[in-house]
Amino acid sequence: MPNFMKKTLPALVALALTAPFSIANAQHSDKQTKEDVQRHRAMAAAHEAAAKCLESGKKEEVCMKDLQASCKGLAVGKYCGMKHAH
Repeated sequence: MPNFMKKTLPALVALALTAPFSIANAQHSDKQTKEDVQRHRAMAAAHEAAAKCLESGKKEEVCMKDLQASCKGLAVGKYCGMKHAH
């Protein structure tokens, strides 16, 4: 193994092992945290509305369409950031 690799390899390994911890420990600013809270509350309200829609006897397709409309631009995926088993 060339000499430069003997010196570089341990440093690269150490960087690779510590990078995930650095990313995971990144802190949100107060503004970002407030925005996250608002998004979670909006998603919760959309899910509550979907539950009430289903309780009212409407078809699942109708309620899911309403949920998707409520969550457009808010959450990831067509289930408003949440999917459960059937």
